[in-house]
Amino acid sequence: MHEHSKYSIVVPMYNEEAVIEETYRRLKEVMDSQPETYELVFVNDGSRDRTVEIVEGLCRRDGNVRLVNFSRNFGHQIAISAGMDYASGDAVVVIDADLQDPPQVILAMIDKWRQGYDVVYGKRLKRKGETLFKKVTALMFYRLLRSMTNVEIPVDTGDFRLIDRKVCEVLRNLKEKNRFVRGLVSWVGFKQTSVEYVRDERWAGETKYPLKKMIRFALDGITSFSYKPLKLATYIGFAMSAASFLYLLVVLYEKLFTEAYVVPGWSSLLATNLFFNGIMLILLGIIGEYIGRIYDESKGRPLYIVKETKGFQAEGAAEPGEKQYVR
Repeated sequence: MHEHSKYSIVVPMYNEEAVIEETYRRLKEVMDSQPETYELVFVNDGSRDRTVEIVEGLCRRDGNVRLVNFSRNFGHQIAISAGMDYASGDAVVVIDADLQDPPQVILAMIDKWRQGYDVVYGKRLKRKGETLFKKVTALMFYRLLRSMTNVEIPVDTGDFRLIDRKVCEVLRNLKEKNRFVRGLVSWVGFKQTSVEYVRDERWAGETKYPLKKMIRFALDGITSFSYKPLKLATYIGFAMSAASFLYLLVVLYEKLFTEAYVVPGWSSLLATNLFFNGIMLILLGIIGEYIGRIYDESKGRPLYIVKETKGFQAEGAAEPGEKQYVR
């Protein structure tokens, strides 16, 4: 099974000039240690530094290197999707350029793939070099997402994984714009397993996921695979209505059957109104997130636009002008 296979290693990049040559060196060292053919597909997601220039030099030196250069920044998950679109291997491996995911794990993934698994994802046993805040929020997010959806999305995993060609083809046909790739891979099914590893510190450069992007990423994951937040709005609405009705009964009782003077309490009434108004605004925001995603889908714009490609013609593939420039 899987005789004479070819592997595609997809590497999304954004301002990775400090690490990209070391990433190439380690990936090449690992892939050269196995007998099959391979390609390294670097996807530049609108970098503003020398990332593209460095990879163009790698393309000239090494016939196994490919470059997909976006016209602007479209986002990490879109870059992964583009890499899978352009990859030609029988198995596609997605790995970030920061070397937190050790390239050596790819060989263990290939072994699992040869045993008949269609998806092999990396499961983190330990996360080195990350703050307590990042570890705690990641722990909470994956378990929250798992509880909110019927899709079995493995916890403590990222986008580092091997995907069989047939799974890759299925993913290419999923057209949604706000993509949560690891969730989509779980959603399509097929035979999946994991390889455990210890995640290293970032080799160089800065993280590309500050708090703002982490929140955006979490919202994409939750809204793509769960509508329970919308149900939450209904539940809270019923609870608020019931509480208001009970409070009305209390007020009427005090007015009709007691000597209590009900006008005092203006401050507590104001605080209660502010609290419930805040809840209403939060619920409107949740609804707005879903409506915004419907709006994005309705516009029908391409998922990404490619400015140029390099290295694909090295193995007799189509010229860059004939490649898929929008998706």
